[in-house]
Amino acid sequence: MHYACREAAGLGGEVRQGAPLLVSIALFSLLPAVGASRADATPPPAIAMPARPPESPSGTQFAKRTDGWPDAERQRAAVEEIERGNLPQFSRRFLPIELRYEPAGHEAISATIWVMPDYLAIGGDDDFLYAPLNWPSATEIARRFGCVVPTRRMVDAIYAQAAHLAPQPMPAGPQMRSNAYFERHQALIDAQRAAIPLGTLISGHKKDVVLSERLFGRPDRIAIYGWHRLDGRPIQPLSTVHGVRYADYSHGVRLVWGEVSIDGARRSITDVLSDRELAPVLSDEGAIRDPRALLDPARAAAAAASTAVAVPPLAAN
Repeated sequence: MHYACREAAGLGGEVRQGAPLLVSIALFSLLPAVGASRADATPPPAIAMPARPPESPSGTQFAKRTDGWPDAERQRAAVEEIERGNLPQFSRRFLPIELRYEPAGHEAISATIWVMPDYLAIGGDDDFLYAPLNWPSATEIARRFGCVVPTRRMVDAIYAQAAHLAPQPMPAGPQMRSNAYFERHQALIDAQRAAIPLGTLISGHKKDVVLSERLFGRPDRIAIYGWHRLDGRPIQPLSTVHGVRYADYSHGVRLVWGEVSIDGARRSITDVLSDRELAPVLSDEGAIRDPRALLDPARAAAAAASTAVAVPPLAAN
């Protein structure tokens, strides 16, 4: 039984059931083989992740151990657990996502990227906790596993090809960054996804930490986008309002493998993102200047060391 499903029983009326859950299940029934046919034709890559150590803490245990810790210490603990392999088995099989771009007067460009079926989490399949990560933590893990974070266009493509969960915002306030909020939000999510097998591509339940050209002008910020409603409209437009060290319960990090197939040829995803002709297939901002620099953990860490945590007005969240 999932960690969050066990917790859901104690949330009473806060677990949002009814229409959103029914819609989620209905959408899933229409997409029983999300990624399956493409995966058969183009097998997902083998991502180099360590096996989960047998003594690893579960999601429940990690939340209990780090409860009340300063943000920096909790972030470091989360990164260490994920990098040593303490993440669910189902999240290790990356699934293909198709994108297509038709430049005016030229042939269409087709691309395939491979993405985690869900957001990064700590623990095993039977007891895991989503890990909201700030920008230095997200880039460190992405680099460790040979991955990147998605662009806004990738997030939209993932949502279009995934089984949908309804966003479930919780009251704003300083508690948004607490373990208690992380646990409560996961309970709401797992109550929705109870009928969906682990490893299915799902989307809509978190805002994505994303790669954006805007970060060149704001190296002290983190970019977030998404949290799509069931009608496909995102709650969160592309935003850099939060500081580089900020992370709350609504944020998720979905890894994207570091290679992309462009019309059948494998390319570095950062090379494609910096190519003026090819970038639009992966980014609706066009080419991104030096995406490797944006994804450099050292750059992110330096920005974090030189800035305070930027917490915007609650209405901006």
